[in-house]
Amino acid sequence: MEKTYKLLIINLIILIPYISYSQNMMTKEQFVAQIAQKYDLYKENTLKHRRFKHADLQPLIEKLKADKQFNVSLLGKSIEGRNISLIKLGTGKTKVLFWSQMHGDEPTATMALFDIFNFFAKTGEFDDLKKDILSKVTLYFIPMLNPDGAEVYKRRNAYDIDLNRDALRLQSAEAVILKNIRDSLNPEFGFNLHDQSTFYTVGNSRTPATISFLAPAFDYEKNINEVRGNAMKLIAELTETIDKFMPRQVAKYYDDFEPRAFGDNIQKWGTSVVLIESGGYPNDTEKQYIRKINFITMMAGIYSIGNLSYQKYTFEQYNAIPFNERLLKSIIVRGLTLKNNKKDYKADIAYSYAEKPINNHSDFYYENVIDEIGDLSVFYGYQEINCEGMTGEEGKVYTKKFNSLEEVKKLNLNDLYKEGYTAVILEKAKINEDFTKLGINILLSNSPKTNTLDKSVEMNKNPSIVIRQGGKVRYVVINGFVYDVENKTGEIKNALIYR
Repeated sequence: MEKTYKLLIINLIILIPYISYSQNMMTKEQFVAQIAQKYDLYKENTLKHRRFKHADLQPLIEKLKADKQFNVSLLGKSIEGRNISLIKLGTGKTKVLFWSQMHGDEPTATMALFDIFNFFAKTGEFDDLKKDILSKVTLYFIPMLNPDGAEVYKRRNAYDIDLNRDALRLQSAEAVILKNIRDSLNPEFGFNLHDQSTFYTVGNSRTPATISFLAPAFDYEKNINEVRGNAMKLIAELTETIDKFMPRQVAKYYDDFEPRAFGDNIQKWGTSVVLIESGGYPNDTEKQYIRKINFITMMAGIYSIGNLSYQKYTFEQYNAIPFNERLLKSIIVRGLTLKNNKKDYKADIAYSYAEKPINNHSDFYYENVIDEIGDLSVFYGYQEINCEGMTGEEGKVYTKKFNSLEEVKKLNLNDLYKEGYTAVILEKAKINEDFTKLGINILLSNSPKTNTLDKSVEMNKNPSIVIRQGGKVRYVVINGFVYDVENKTGEIKNALIYR
């Protein structure tokens, strides 16, 4: 028996290094599958919504300072004096620079970067593999390059300059910071992290371009050298990786050379740039699933760069990725019969939803307008309503007047919709907001005039539309949201308050 135990111990001693080594030898596919499955362990739960601010990130950055594997330094300050931090991780020869939120209202990848930090900070899982990767690469992260823009959730900085058009003049402090760190590090790879419109599709299809990649051109002729070629190969690999999680939802961003842009110039200066644009995904308003895809994409990229797996991919695979097209609308009402000048005509109607800021830009409501009218057969909607054989008319204002929102809350809105009413009047209420969570528009006035409402179906207008089928009200469209009166389905996320 004693001899058996001794043999077991000897075998374990022999096997331990091989067990550790096998983790290092985990394939990229196995690695990606496992971190995707365990993503919730790494997700930074304090970042739950897109409209976080610079101050929300500072405790998370401070926490990293307590972990010796992270080196946190101050690159400089924004125009309005906010710190712009650099986070360094790893000791490897190959340098990789990530910069996010160059545009203040493009935060999806920023959230994913903090998920990446949590992955590397968490001990006990993948320890040997992480050690192996970080011995091959050194990672540098700028989580929020444009904190002033993020503060008011807008694209541009405090000068109202688009940082991605300031790579040559360098008039903005933030642009100077990015140029200086790029030049001082001279990284082999750079990840330029953005959000794009949710209305882009994968080529001429109805599928949202959830992720769009680009290896930016460095000249008007769109030539390919080794630097750009490596970015193209890496993108080909990352596209293959993402396709397993959301098939055929990856596109290429348009690739015309922009001489003022950072991505194009950094490519020209010798760093292989991978542009990642986060687009739309159904029912993902806060882009939390897209955030996960960003995490997976960047982690796969780090693994690939460390292990040089991108080198086996080809330019042809990159070129096969379809370009994105802007063919999506928030909603399309198809085949509706309308009346104008006593004449009937048929038209498709599309709305594209627009966010209006509230609470110091920390939240928003929707104020939606008609984006296109006519034959929209070449466009697609996140939601589509078939209204063939149905007629549309202007919604009515309810004749009874109310004194408070509490009175309106007691109404059976479905009964009002059936009568064709899409707005009510408040006589005495004092309300500061421009929107209501109630599913009906509200007019505020002691002597209300309904001409404050958009009535006709026109471009850039927001009329309430009552849609009848066989004489009965089937749908109402209020602030661009469609509610099915017959089946009591659909959601009017917010209506508007008119003065």
